This record gives sequence, C-alpha cells and structure tokens, in this order.
Amino acid sequence: MAPVAAFLAHYAVTPMARSHDMSIRPCRAWLAAGIGAIVLMGCSGIPRRSDNETLQRYQAYAGEPVDRITYLGRYDGWVALGRYDLVVWTTLNDAYLITVLPPCENLPFANRIGLTSTAGQVSARFDNVLVRGWKCRIKEIRPVDYKRLRQDMRQDMREKDQKKAQDEAAGAH
Repeated sequence: MAPVAAFLAHYAVTPMARSHDMSIRPCRAWLAAGIGAIVLMGCSGIPRRSDNETLQRYQAYAGEPVDRITYLGRYDGWVALGRYDLVVWTTLNDAYLITVLPPCENLPFANRIGLTSTAGQVSARFDNVLVRGWKCRIKEIRPVDYKRLRQDMRQDMREKDQKKAQDEAAGAH
C-alpha cells in the first residue's frame, strides 16, 4: 500500500515543470484519485488478516457455548469478524461471539444487522442474524469475557509503547 500512497502523494501535489501549463496538474490529481479509488475497491473483497487475528483473540476470551442469551430488542454494537462470525454487545460490557451457518454471504459487508428473538431470548439453532435480506441461522453463541479482553489489550499496548520507547532510546545512543 505504501507505493500507492507515494504515487498519490507525488502526482497530487507535484508542481509542474512548465508553470505556464497548469491544466495538466488537475488532470494528474484526478488520475491519482481515480487510481486510488480503483485500488481500494479491488482490496475491499480481500479478507483482511486482521479479521482473522481479531476472531482468534475473541475466541481466546470466549466461554463455553450457551443455548440462549437475554435480548431486550436492542444491542449496543456489533462487528463482523469474517463470513460466519460476529461479536454483538448487548450492553457495554456484555459481548457474545456468534457463529452463523452458511450461507451468509453478506455479513462482512453489512452496515447493520438484526437479531430475531422469542420472549426476550436469542437462541442458538433457532434464531437468526438478519443481514441484507439473508436469515443467517445462529449455530453457536459464546459469552466473551470482554472486560478481561480489554484489560489485556491495554496491557499489550502499554508493553508495545514501552518497547518502542526503549528501542528509540537505544537507537539515540
């Protein structure tokens, strides 16, 4: 991605060698923007490695599967972690890793989802995640220890920051 960014930066802001011909500069900027858009569109369908890493992290903090969870008709957030996995927060600290059965083709590209429920409960093997006209049957629901996950992520960030500071200090000598 760095070569594309360098290309865009060069052609979008480089002054022209012949200052009297300013009509070429806007064309270069439009060309650079168009190429950048094409590159980004081409990459949008490629699964990101970070989705898989994020899924593995949530799986590490997920408990044993449960049959059902309490659902009061709203959730505080959600994130797709691949074609068949998502995390749904029913409250700020209550997160659930939900796995759906195929086919559920639009989950990674959805802007919003819905959950079916019965009597305030979302049940595995019975209820669905609603995604762009698809009813994706819930295969499994696993509670996530989200508080511990956040604490560990903060600790990892502190350790990375400390290591970076140490590396910079060692490089300065």
